[in-house]
Amino acid sequence: MKHPMLLSVKHHLTKLLFEQEHLKLVHAGPQALLASIRTRFWPINGRNLARRTVLNCIVCRRFQGRSSKNIMGNLPSDRLTPDFPFLVVGCDFAGPYMITDRKGRGCKITKCYLCVFICFKYKCVHLEVVSELSKNAFIQTLNRLIARRGRPKVIHSDNARNFTSAAKEIQQFFSSNNKAIKDFAANEGIDFCFSPPYAPHFNGLMEAGVKSAKFHLNRILGNNHLTFEELTSLFTQIEAILNSRPLYPLSSSPHDYYPLTPGHFLIGRPLTSLPSPSLEHANFNRLDRFQRIEQMRQNFWKRWSLEYISELQTRAKWRGKSIELQVDDLVVLKEENLPPLYWRLGRIERLYPGDDGVPRVADVRTSKGIVRRALNRICVLRHNLSSEKL
Repeated sequence: MKHPMLLSVKHHLTKLLFEQEHLKLVHAGPQALLASIRTRFWPINGRNLARRTVLNCIVCRRFQGRSSKNIMGNLPSDRLTPDFPFLVVGCDFAGPYMITDRKGRGCKITKCYLCVFICFKYKCVHLEVVSELSKNAFIQTLNRLIARRGRPKVIHSDNARNFTSAAKEIQQFFSSNNKAIKDFAANEGIDFCFSPPYAPHFNGLMEAGVKSAKFHLNRILGNNHLTFEELTSLFTQIEAILNSRPLYPLSSSPHDYYPLTPGHFLIGRPLTSLPSPSLEHANFNRLDRFQRIEQMRQNFWKRWSLEYISELQTRAKWRGKSIELQVDDLVVLKEENLPPLYWRLGRIERLYPGDDGVPRVADVRTSKGIVRRALNRICVLRHNLSSEKL
């Protein structure tokens, strides 16, 4: 250590020594690696070589891999083009909620779910109670939406099995050999748009609607078990509250105190419930079942109205561009249920840029086939990794 040997970091032997010492120290960091090397040798400009050795290590890159984030895209045309409400909708599920088959003792408790439909143009909300997460249940829910709000042209959703199965059945019905059905589908067909797997931020509008309906609803319901009719009434009243939220002032006049709400696009005015006495401070145990539901609705309105105004501030995120992905780049697919060493390696097969030319989804070629993932599930390895180390 007093008189170490001088080494040039450009020589191949020096690189091999650093790699051997890195493995000997069980993938130590750059500082520990350089300190161990300097006990016998003194590499010129060794700190940079230690950093490159750690960065070129596949095992270290797996544990230090960070998913990519690209700049926020522009609003799609479906959000900006004026048209009828619920012509382009987003769909998502929430729950489960416990319901009883009848009132009184000895009742059977089962599960049900909340289906949320969001209008892309005016942010109108439509809530439905669904008995189960199946294809047939979702199709019946979609039929109720069509009967009340009209037939949508495009439905955006995630890749849940009930969504994809319903989409396949409806598309098979429209693509049958019957000419009349084909003509009907050409004029009034429904297109399903599914987001990439494991990418909830692609459904931000639906997730926000679920959050608005679910956040206070879970706190108000608590451990109470309602019947199907009572829960349907509560969801319908909460739907009226969400469709009465302020979006923008109706006019620029300082004497105009009425805001523009989603209810204006549905019935031409805000949606309001029937007047009822205040039950917010009443004892819950002394109320009958109808008054309990009314108290839940009033508590929901109070909490939602107080906290919604504070959420109207502009949120700025994804303001910068990430590393530019290219075809054949080596990447690691991030999976939540697996440790980093079991994450699959792959290469970029195809990029899917948006309207602004920025890619946010990519097809990755792995040993088990080609999978489609969003950038938040892709960890990019260094472009200058040599093929011998792979």
